[in-house]
Parts: sequence; structure tokens; C-alpha cells
Amino acid sequence: MGLETLGQVLNHLRRDKRLVVRVSLDGSALQAGQLCAAKRTLLRGHTLFIETADPRELTEGVLGELDQQLAQAERLKTEVIELLDKGQTGKAMEKLSGCFTIWEHAHESLLKTAQLLRINLEAVMVGDQTLGQQLAQCARQLCHIRVVMENRDFQGLSQALAQPLCPGGRQWDEAVAALRRTASGLR
Repeated sequence: MGLETLGQVLNHLRRDKRLVVRVSLDGSALQAGQLCAAKRTLLRGHTLFIETADPRELTEGVLGELDQQLAQAERLKTEVIELLDKGQTGKAMEKLSGCFTIWEHAHESLLKTAQLLRINLEAVMVGDQTLGQQLAQCARQLCHIRVVMENRDFQGLSQALAQPLCPGGRQWDEAVAALRRTASGLR
């Protein structure tokens, strides 16, 4: 192949759209910060190990897991609303904490997956808005719910969670589906 340096090998892998997961040189794992300096290293006389992954396969795994987690968050959200309506705020807050963990993880996972695949969130449409706009709206709604919760306005919290555009259900599903469609179209 005529590749003489670590940098040339990494560039070759990038052109083949492979995600570098791990690099070891002479048995020592290189950290991300060490890669820049090591790119000029001549390979002759060294043992190089590079583990790669297909970003699309990795993405499908992440999005499949997100689907399951978001379904769980939707069930938890329904339970939170029911508990709030019954005045059982302690139990409701415990379950809402689980929802927030999932929603924040989903938000971060979608952003990082798009970044990994070099997908411009403003170029992916979800209904009448971009995926970037939709994720920003989700973040604003999470902040609003958090403020209502911190103010201990449990009736307002129940209403905020019951709104159709509340994080959960359709909005998250549409974001995941849009990212999945875009990722599957990449070559």
C-alpha cells in the first residue's frame, strides 16, 4: 500500500470511512492526545495495531439502544403524571429523575452521533424544522420542566409533562428516525 507513517495509515482509514477505536504502537495504547505527535512515526520496525469500527453499524447500535431507553422514559413519564395527580410527589420525583437521565443521555447521544458521522443537524429535516432546531427545542423544554420542578409547582409540572411536545414519545422518536435515515444514506 506504500503507507510509511502512522498518519498515512490513519488518513487511509478515514478515506475508507472507518472509525478508529484504538491504536497501539509496539504494544502501548496511544491516547487521543498522543496521536498527533505519533502521526509522523515511521512504521518500519514497529508493531502497529489499529482497531476500527464501521460508524454506521455503531450508530445503529446506539440508536437501537436509544429507542428502548426512550420507550422506558415514556412509561416513566406517564407514571410521573399519575403520581403527581395523586399527590405522591416523592415517588413522582424519583421516577422523573430517571426520565431526565434518559432524556439528557438521548440528547447527548444524538448530538455526538451526528458529530461522529459529520452530519449537519441543520440539514436534516424532521417535519417542518431541522433536527438541530428540534434538539434545541427539546433542551429548552427540559430546562422549563426542571425550573417548574425546582419551584415545586407540581400541578404545573404535571401540565408541562402532559403537553404533546413534551420531551418523550413522538418528538424523540422523530429525531432518532431522522438521524437513522440520514446515517443509512451515507456511503
